Amino acid sequence: MNGKRSFLQCAAAAPHIVWSVLFIIAPLIFVVYYSFTDSEGNFTLDNIKSIFNEKYIVIFLNSLTLAVIATFICLIIAYPLAYIFSRMRERWQKVFILLTILPLWMNFLITTYSWMTLLEDTGVINTILRKIGLHPIHMINTPGAVVVGMVFCFLPYMILPIYSVMAGLDEQLIEAAADLGCNSFKILTKVIMPLSVSGVISGITMVFVPSISTFFISQKLGGGTFRLIGDTIEGYFTGTSINYNVGASLSLILMIIILISMAIMNRYTDTEDTKGRPML
Repeated sequence: MNGKRSFLQCAAAAPHIVWSVLFIIAPLIFVVYYSFTDSEGNFTLDNIKSIFNEKYIVIFLNSLTLAVIATFICLIIAYPLAYIFSRMRERWQKVFILLTILPLWMNFLITTYSWMTLLEDTGVINTILRKIGLHPIHMINTPGAVVVGMVFCFLPYMILPIYSVMAGLDEQLIEAAADLGCNSFKILTKVIMPLSVSGVISGITMVFVPSISTFFISQKLGGGTFRLIGDTIEGYFTGTSINYNVGASLSLILMIIILISMAIMNRYTDTEDTKGRPML
């Protein structure tokens, strides 16, 4: 009986294992292989060394800066929205969460092109500004346009985990804090915020990772006026100057940066104040 159960468990896990090997482990092996070999397959460190020059450092810093800004804006917008949603009646919670998820059902390309239509010099926003007698604003092909695209595309990934945590908070803790004389601000800062840190960390991770590695948003809304790390990697694999070895090296460095960032954020979730305890 145990043998049959083990066989069924292995059979059930087989598709997941095959998927992981083909689309996770194998690509990682190829990335590492190309990072440390030249075009002829010989071992070399030149690919890694070539990354540590001013050109790529500036690209990494630009990518990191825009990703941090987009993540911060998402957090500022998402936290109060998640709090408001969690305080609503259950019926309205479902409605607003559905509205939050709705943009995720749209094709990513359509969303980005829609923002291009809005932000272009002859786009919807500037057309309205001209009609009401205001001077048009140059928005497309700027870092600000890229940040706007990131925020719109990734904001739901910040709202959902924070809302999930807030909706599950024990109401008795909030009532107890009020009974002890805490005003609304203290309840928010001393009870709700500490208890929702795990959702905040999850949201930051889910927004920061795609923001720092995105390339389509920066290509279309940035117009190629500046390059981010995602654009550079994509160019080495599919562009006119194909170089798998350098592209793989950049991918490897980017993965290391992401893993370090995730490790730092997970470190904060393990501290005493983020284990679901109010700070009263």
